[in-house]
Amino acid sequence: MRRKCGFVLLLAGTLGLYGANNVPPGTPVSVLVTVESKGENSSTLSKDDVLVKEDRDSRPVTEFRRLDGTSSQILLLIDDSAGGGFDTQISDIKKFILALPANAEVGVGYMRNGMSQIASDFTLDHSKAANSVRLAMGSGGGDVSPYDSLTDAIKKWPMKDSVVRREVVMISSGIEGLGGGFPPDNPYVNAGIASAVKAGILVYAIYNPGYGHLGHSLWRATEGQNFLSQLTDETGGELYLIGFGSAVSFEPYFTDILKRQSEQYVLTFEARPEKKSGMEAVKIRAASRGVSLAAPDKIYVKAGL
Repeated sequence: MRRKCGFVLLLAGTLGLYGANNVPPGTPVSVLVTVESKGENSSTLSKDDVLVKEDRDSRPVTEFRRLDGTSSQILLLIDDSAGGGFDTQISDIKKFILALPANAEVGVGYMRNGMSQIASDFTLDHSKAANSVRLAMGSGGGDVSPYDSLTDAIKKWPMKDSVVRREVVMISSGIEGLGGGFPPDNPYVNAGIASAVKAGILVYAIYNPGYGHLGHSLWRATEGQNFLSQLTDETGGELYLIGFGSAVSFEPYFTDILKRQSEQYVLTFEARPEKKSGMEAVKIRAASRGVSLAAPDKIYVKAGL
């Protein structure tokens, strides 16, 4: 009887504690977050300043750590059917690669026919990576799905547990040549997003018109920009564009990317335990009104044991 009473009291205490916190134990998930501060010192931010909701449920934050000096892997993924003066941007691309931190592994790939053609494997030799950047093939590039190419590049990605920051800089018109529907329901775009989110990869996108008719079709260009916006929003990145034409220079975009990398944190929180692995919607924001956080709109949660 005493043992039974003791067990009941222990169980009641445990349930009481659970009820008070109203948060069940969860599955740890880590994401890359960029702080966009407005006049406030972001270095003073802590895990108590970050709010996470999975659907309508608030989730406990366990870590919010600045990524100063952290090793990284950055892949430049270039549309091989790029037009609109892309070739004049090669100098800016090479300068960006050479300006990256010394401990950043850089890779260069070209998107063609839904595949990724790797021109330079990830390397700490930035000069070697920069020298692999070449002219786009234009009409010979034949890319039908930059998002399939992204998925293919991620499949080939040499994942390292020691690397926390993984990023893609995609240069593309964003046009999905296979069709399949509009944002946010295009299956090819969503597959690319899911691949990036599952691998913990943040995607930046630079809009550049494609070669030929698709490069100046207004509704196609609008659709492509919407797809790129969805891709970057849902992975925590940023889209860079000026209207529907090609930029005079990519340099301001690359400068902003380097700045954003200096304000990045790894955020770890307890996601809701799930019986089946899959994608879940989240909202990540700062408690302070003076700080904005760029973070993924979705996370990948592994099934509980």
